[in-house]
Amino acid sequence: NAEYMGIRLSDNPGRSRNAKMSVQKKERQPNVNTFGEQVPYGDPSWYQDWNSPYYDESHRKFRAAMREFCETEIIPYVAEWDEKKAIPKTLFRKAYEAGWLPGVVGAWQQQYAGDHIAGGVLVSQWNAFHELIMLDEISRCGSGGLVWALFGGLSIGLPPVIHFGSEFLRQKVCRPCLTGEKVICLAITEPYAGSDVANLQTTAVKSADGRHYIVNGEKKWITNGIYADFFTVAVRTGGPGMGGVSMLLIERDFPGVTTKQMQCMGVWSSGTTYITFEDVKVPVENLIGKENEGFKYVMFNFNHERWSMACQASRFSRVLLEESMRYAFKRETFGKKLIEHPVIRLKLAHMARQVEATSSFLENVTYQMSTLSKEEQFKHLGGPIALLKAQCTTVFEYCAREAAQIFGGLAYTRGGQGEKVERLYREVRAYSIPGGSEEIMLDLGIRQAIKKATTSKKKSSKL
Repeated sequence: NAEYMGIRLSDNPGRSRNAKMSVQKKERQPNVNTFGEQVPYGDPSWYQDWNSPYYDESHRKFRAAMREFCETEIIPYVAEWDEKKAIPKTLFRKAYEAGWLPGVVGAWQQQYAGDHIAGGVLVSQWNAFHELIMLDEISRCGSGGLVWALFGGLSIGLPPVIHFGSEFLRQKVCRPCLTGEKVICLAITEPYAGSDVANLQTTAVKSADGRHYIVNGEKKWITNGIYADFFTVAVRTGGPGMGGVSMLLIERDFPGVTTKQMQCMGVWSSGTTYITFEDVKVPVENLIGKENEGFKYVMFNFNHERWSMACQASRFSRVLLEESMRYAFKRETFGKKLIEHPVIRLKLAHMARQVEATSSFLENVTYQMSTLSKEEQFKHLGGPIALLKAQCTTVFEYCAREAAQIFGGLAYTRGGQGEKVERLYREVRAYSIPGGSEEIMLDLGIRQAIKKATTSKKKSSKL
């Protein structure tokens, strides 16, 4: 027999819930390694006293600090901010002062962000698993809009400056963005060029005196664009194709920059934006890296972006499972709790097996990110991360549907008991399309594997 939330389940599914059960409940001393409310499959396995090779005491302390911040500063206000389609700008600074905001760009940038990390974690201890915990805990709020509003722009807009920008640009942008004083976003997607980055149409033409780029074009579905002070923009400075793409840092106060918030299906508070650049004069000093090498910078950025989206989608699937489990133990139909109906347990089981398998895949990839150099990651992880993103988003979609079926009409209503389920159901497409659609991710994963296998075969044939 099993017991959860005061309800006992019989080993015999056909047995009446009112039948007497004389089961001796064994007392078990709480283990210091358990964390959270212990809702079945409501948290990753390492929260539930399972052994794991990936986490140490610094991760446990960081996890506790992240949960406290989210429980007090985020979760109580998510519904309100989602309806307002905006978050308070003070939240960025709070996230920095709490010691986690700078972590969304990957390696901790101590020279710009200082050394205060939540939970007393040392900069030397910081790795990809701390970032995974951070993304996972924040995503417990059950709102992709909130997650993206807080760091959707920062996590993808700042890395090109960090890795390829001049010292002038890094000094100008990194500190204010990492400390929550300014907001940055990445502007690549256009009305006619999404995943097909090489064919973007926004142009940047050198002025006659060679001191400025004159930028004209439009960008669409840009996360955080409505809030942004800085825009990391992919532009065409050369001929057609990937060889003519560059990246520029454009500032909001440059004349000719206009932004308009878009009305989308989901992620309402993220500030999805339509941006127009009309004869914008951008100093040549704002070129990120080298001219016509921007496509390489975009590709370098994609692995981390897709991994971050996978982390979020993975937790959202778990949130849907947790909400469904809680509701199934509470809701009664036909004289029984939902959890006592075999069909409901079957739905929960299918959700749980996919959530757990996906979590293991995610941790495996995260371990590679923690142990491989940036060059090795770029060489080996593009395909696996593409498959990981597709795995996470397809499981997210499955769990959203099954949770909605379990909640019934409550999942069709904004607010109330089904609030998270209704919201996440609307946000599935925001994860399955941006960052590379599922179809493109699946194809990329196989093409990369074939390419690697072909290369290995050629090398071995020469030996």
